[in-house]
Amino acid sequence: MKLMKWSLLSLVVLVPSACSEGANESVVGVAGEAPAAAKVVPVAKSPTLVDVAITVNEETGEFSTLIAALLAADLVDAIAAPGQRTVFAPTDAAFAALGLDATSIETVPTDVLTNILLYHVVPGRRTAADVLASERLRMLNRETTRISVRNDVAYINASAILQTDVMASNGIIHVIDAVLLP
Repeated sequence: MKLMKWSLLSLVVLVPSACSEGANESVVGVAGEAPAAAKVVPVAKSPTLVDVAITVNEETGEFSTLIAALLAADLVDAIAAPGQRTVFAPTDAAFAALGLDATSIETVPTDVLTNILLYHVVPGRRTAADVLASERLRMLNRETTRISVRNDVAYINASAILQTDVMASNGIIHVIDAVLLP
């Protein structure tokens, strides 16, 4: 009977957050207390690159095509995964210049879309200062891009960098005005 009581208490202490009402909460019990005395304690979760892109999209509507592309290429988990990376994120207007939107992006073959998206990601956390200190960047698809400054505007290839240093727990986003094509 004592073993059963400890087993139940262990379950209360170890139950993952999926069993609680909030997504970022976990159940914490104190040894010797009955399971009914367990309390829910919020656990802070830092936003990933994907979380930040979704939040920005909810606020501005600028990344709906990028998010749809990540979903279509099955890259959401890879971009949200632990490990630092820098994403050069094209706006919806950048995709529209290619005739693509959140719906039509699914017509792009998955291997082509994956290669294009990986051409927007650099391994490691690179601030704007780090980017500007580079002449070239090797992207995740193994191709390189060129960094330049013209008329006080920073560019990656021919794409202007519109906004820099949007921080996430697993990297940084720099917003760009054109889709980078490998």
